[in-house]
Amino acid sequence: MRLAEALLHALKERGAQTVFGIPGDFALPFFKVMEETKILPLVTLSHEPAVGFAADAAARAGTTLGVAAVTYGAGALNMVNAVAGAYAEKSPVVVISGAPGAGEGGGLLLHHQGKTLDTQYRVFQEITVAQARLDDPATAPAEIARVLGAAQALQRPVYLELPRDMVNREVGPVGPDPVLPVDGDALAACADEVLAQLRKATSPVLMVCVEVRRYGLEDKVAELARRLGVPVVTSFMGRGLLSGKPWPPRGTYLGVAGDPAITKLVEESDGLFLLGTLLSDTNFAVSERKLDLRKTIHAFDREVTLGYHSYRDIPLDRLVDALLERLPASDRVAEAQGRAYPAGLIRDAQPIGPMDIACGVNDMAAKHGDLMIASDIGDCLFTAMDIRDAGLMAPGYYAGMGFGVPAGLGAQAATGKRLLILVGDGAFQMTGWELGNARRFGLDPIVVLFNNASWEMLRTFQPESAFNNLDDWHYADMAKSLGGDGMRVSTRGELGAALDTAWETRGRFQLIEAMIPRGVLSDTLARFVKGQKRLHKKPAE
Repeated sequence: MRLAEALLHALKERGAQTVFGIPGDFALPFFKVMEETKILPLVTLSHEPAVGFAADAAARAGTTLGVAAVTYGAGALNMVNAVAGAYAEKSPVVVISGAPGAGEGGGLLLHHQGKTLDTQYRVFQEITVAQARLDDPATAPAEIARVLGAAQALQRPVYLELPRDMVNREVGPVGPDPVLPVDGDALAACADEVLAQLRKATSPVLMVCVEVRRYGLEDKVAELARRLGVPVVTSFMGRGLLSGKPWPPRGTYLGVAGDPAITKLVEESDGLFLLGTLLSDTNFAVSERKLDLRKTIHAFDREVTLGYHSYRDIPLDRLVDALLERLPASDRVAEAQGRAYPAGLIRDAQPIGPMDIACGVNDMAAKHGDLMIASDIGDCLFTAMDIRDAGLMAPGYYAGMGFGVPAGLGAQAATGKRLLILVGDGAFQMTGWELGNARRFGLDPIVVLFNNASWEMLRTFQPESAFNNLDDWHYADMAKSLGGDGMRVSTRGELGAALDTAWETRGRFQLIEAMIPRGVLSDTLARFVKGQKRLHKKPAE
C-alpha cells in the first residue's frame, strides 16, 4: 500500500469524515492520491486560514478528527493562527503538510522556505501535541499511529510532514494507536475522593465545558449529574452542552454578565466540580467574586486537582465511568428544565437589534427544529448565548476573528447537517468569501451577518477610536455572484420574513445582512462590558 493511502485509511478508520485543503506544488502528489482514491472526500477552499477553521469545526461537530492538508511554507504557515486556536480550545485537527523531497534544491534555497527547511516543523511544535516527518517507509506507519493516537487521546492538533517523494512509497498498514497508561489504583482513589468531597459539600454544583463534548461524554455526564442530584451549569465555552438531555443545565455561567441566580449558585458553591473545564479568562475573568480554586474539583487535560493535590494521567472518560460505577442508578427528574430563551419577534418597522435576531432565530427553531450554530467572535457570539441550538461552535477563548463562515462550511461538509452561521461584518471581511465554495460542494448554510459597519466590540472598550469604523460593503448584493441568495434587512419585519425565506430555500446558501445601528448591543454583551469595566476600574486615589 502507498504511504498516502495508508495515511488516508488510518484517518478514516479513526473517524475522520472529510479532508479540507488547498493544493500547492509540494502537496500535489498527495492531493492526486486523494482525488483518485476517494478514500475521504476532499473539500478545497480559498485561503489556508479557512482550511484550518473548517477542519477545526469538523472535529468539533463530529467529535472526531478534523483534517487539513496544505503545501509547505506558504500554505502551512498561513494556517498557524487557526491551528493555534484549535490547540487553545482543544480541537483535534490533523495538519498534513506537503514538504520538499530528499535532496531537493541542490544547495539552493527552496521556494516557500523560511529561515531553514526545519523552520515550519519547529513552528508547529509550539501549537501541536505530536509531530512526525514521514521520511522513512519503515517507520512511517508507526509514526502515523503515534501521532493520530495523541490527537485522539489529548484532543489537540497534531502535525504530519509528508515529503512529496514519499507519497507513493510502499509501506505496511498503520496499526492501532498506542495506549497511554492509566494507573487503575490511582483512578479508583481519585473517583472515591471526588465523590467524598461532593458528598461533604452543602451546595455542590457541576460545571461542564469543552472536554465533555470533545470526548463525546454528554449522555454519560447528564446521567452522572442525575445520579449525583446536583445542579448543572455550563461555562461560556461549554454553552449548548447537555441541551435536551434528561438532566439539562440551569444556564450558562457568565459571572457579572449573566443570570445573577447562576452567578450566585456557582460562586457560593462549596463543592464546585469543574468537569472538562478550561480555566480561561473568558470563562472566569468576569466572576463577581474570585473563585477559590482550593474548594473546587477540577478535571481537565488528563489531570484531576482537588485542593492542593492532583492525580495525573486520569482521562476524563475513564473518570466519568469510574464515578458512574460507584453511584446507583436514579430515576430523579431534573429540578430545573433549563433556561427560557427570548422569543416572539415583533415584526414591525422598528430597527433591528441583536436581541431581535435571537428572538427571530428562536421562533424559527421552535417551529422547525434547532440548528447547529457556528459563530464568529464579537456580539454575534454573545447573541448566541440567547439562542437555542443543537450545538454551538465558536472561538470563545482564543477569540480569533474569521472562524464563523469556514467553520459552518466545514461542519456541514463533515456532518451533512445544515448550519446557522452568525458573523459580524469585520469577521466576514476576513473569511466570508469562502461562501463562494459552497455551491461546488452542495452546502447551503443560513448566514446571519451582523452589519453595524464597525468593529463594535472593540468600540465598547475604546469608543474614542475612529479606526473602529468600517465601510458599508453591501454584502447581500454580492451573494448572487458567490452562488447564493442575499437579503439586506433593516427592520424587524424584514428580518422575520428573511428568516422564513432562508429556512424554506435549500440548495444555495442564504445570506441575511442584518443592518444594526452602531452602539446597539446584545443584552449579554452590554452586561459583559459593564462588568469588565467595573471589575477593572482603577481604585480612586
